[in-house]
Amino acid sequence: MHRPMLQLALDTFDLPSALAPMQVARDHIDVVEAGTILCYAEGMHAVRALRALYPDKILLADVRIAEAGSIIAKLAFDAGADWVTVVSGATPATMEVVLTEARKRGGDVQLELIDGWTWEQAAAWRKLGIEQVIAHRSRDGEALGDLSWKPGDFDEMRRLADLGFKVTVAGGVEVADLPLFADVPIHVFTVGRAIRSAADPAAAAADFQEAIAATYGAEAL
Repeated sequence: MHRPMLQLALDTFDLPSALAPMQVARDHIDVVEAGTILCYAEGMHAVRALRALYPDKILLADVRIAEAGSIIAKLAFDAGADWVTVVSGATPATMEVVLTEARKRGGDVQLELIDGWTWEQAAAWRKLGIEQVIAHRSRDGEALGDLSWKPGDFDEMRRLADLGFKVTVAGGVEVADLPLFADVPIHVFTVGRAIRSAADPAAAAADFQEAIAATYGAEAL
């Protein structure tokens, strides 16, 4: 099982507040995410700035494309993104044009799984060429204030991996959660506040990397 990467979600209202934690944690981060909020607040300027500052990092523009896929994807990729996000409620046609733009540039697409998707759709997405999906903990549990991970969450991730998807985990991931994923093939762990709002973001990110290595092994990615 491959060792997962660590992604820092920069979901802030302005670029300076995004850059502050990223700058100190950068050595421990594999994927830097221009979060949805940041993209709305700062536009593609945020993506261009992150690309210029961190040319060695994978850069995700979390633009959550629902339509106008070709236009939005071009904006993000032209600004320097390596990956963009599409919501699972988008039409297959939208997903296809985003994939086309990604492939032109050697980039990739992450499909954000929102409520209501089916396994039949998942099989169709894989056939279309989608390789990455973003999975969350139980939405119903979150709505009720239960932030624990459920067996069903892990079963879903394993089934997605069995379909051939690379699975990214998002949704309030904490260091203590990492051992729970020991037998689940994960491509990326996305972490936001646990690193971004930490008193020492570098130490917090290092703790995550240590937990990933302890859970999956210290071999190279």
